[in-house]
Amino acid sequence: MFNNIYKGKTVLLTGHTGFKGSWLALWLHQMGAKVIGYSKDYPSKPNHFELLKLDIVSINGDIRDFNHLKKVFDTYQPDIVFHLAAQALVRFSYQEPVETFSTNVMGTICLYENALQCASVKAFVNITSDKAYENREWVWGYRENDPMGGHDPYSASKGCAELVTSSYRNSFFQHTDKLLASARAGNVIGGGDWAADRLVPDIFKATSQNEAAKIRNPKATRPWQHVLEPLSGYLLLGQKLLEGDKSIADGWNFGPNDEDTREVSKVVSAITNNWDKVQFDIQQDPNQPHEANLLKLDCSKALTYLNWKPVWHFDDTIKYTTNWYKDFYTNLDLNVNERSLQDLEAYIQSAKEKGLGWV
Repeated sequence: MFNNIYKGKTVLLTGHTGFKGSWLALWLHQMGAKVIGYSKDYPSKPNHFELLKLDIVSINGDIRDFNHLKKVFDTYQPDIVFHLAAQALVRFSYQEPVETFSTNVMGTICLYENALQCASVKAFVNITSDKAYENREWVWGYRENDPMGGHDPYSASKGCAELVTSSYRNSFFQHTDKLLASARAGNVIGGGDWAADRLVPDIFKATSQNEAAKIRNPKATRPWQHVLEPLSGYLLLGQKLLEGDKSIADGWNFGPNDEDTREVSKVVSAITNNWDKVQFDIQQDPNQPHEANLLKLDCSKALTYLNWKPVWHFDDTIKYTTNWYKDFYTNLDLNVNERSLQDLEAYIQSAKEKGLGWV
C-alpha cells in the first residue's frame, strides 16, 4: 500500500489517542512504520487506542509545549508528521474558547516551528476540518479555494489553522526541502469513538446503558464517512509528499459522495435498522449553541489529482460502525485489536476491488 513508503519510516503522529489518531496509528503500525505518538492524556473512557494495545512509542504531552516537542523531534528524528491533535468538539469550544484557539492555532505553530528546525522531517500533513470553511449553508460542496471562517470557536480555530498553514507554507516551508499539506474531512464515524457530544458515540453509549439516545438536531445534514476514508487520503498525501511531489503541498478535501450526505435523522434510522436494541428520543433545544445545519465538501480535486475516491458508501459505513459497537458491547471476550483489524482489512479489500491506486 502507498508504494510501501511507510515501511521503516519514523512517523510522528500527534493526537494518536483520539478517534482518528488511534485508527491511523493502527494502520501505520500494520504497514511497518515506527510510530511515535504524542497526545495530551486519553480523551475518553473507554479509549480505542488503549484497547488496541499497540506496540508503539506513546508520549503524553501538550502540543503547545514547544520545548517538550523539541525534545521529541530531536530524540526520534521523524521522517513525516501527521498532526491530528486538537480540541475537536464544537460544544466544548463555547465553554473553553481560549483553550480551543490556543491548542488549535498556537499548538499547530509550535509543531511547524519544530518541524522546520528538524533536519529529518521531509513531509508534514496537517489535519483540520470541513468546518474550517466559512459556512454559508448552501447546497453545493465547498472547494479548497473557498474562504476560511467559522461561526463557533472550534470552526473558527480550524479556519485560523488553515490560514496559518498557508502562511507557513509560503513563508517558510517552500524555502526548504520540506513539504506541507493540509487535509479537511467531513463527519467521520466508525468503531472506537467515545467522544462527548458526538452523534454516533452518544447513540451507542446510551444503548449500552439501555437508554434512549437524545437527538438534539435531527435535520442537520452532514457528509458522513467511515473513519478509514479520510485516513486513506491522509496517507496518500503523505506518500506523495515523501516522494517529493511539490504539487501536492496544498489543501485537500476528503469527503463522501454527494448521495452520502444525509440528515441526522437518516443516520439514526439506519443505525436502528442494523441493531434493533438502539432507541432514540428527539429532544430539540431552541437555546442550544449554534451548530451548522448544512455542510458539504467538493472532493473533485482529490479525485482528479490524487485519484482518490471513497471506498464505502453510506450503508457500508453504518453497517461496519454499528457492528463494531455491537461486538464491543455484547462480546465480553472481544479482542479490540483483532476486531479493528477486521474492519481495516475489509476496507482494504473493498479498495482493491474498486481498483484504487493507493492499494
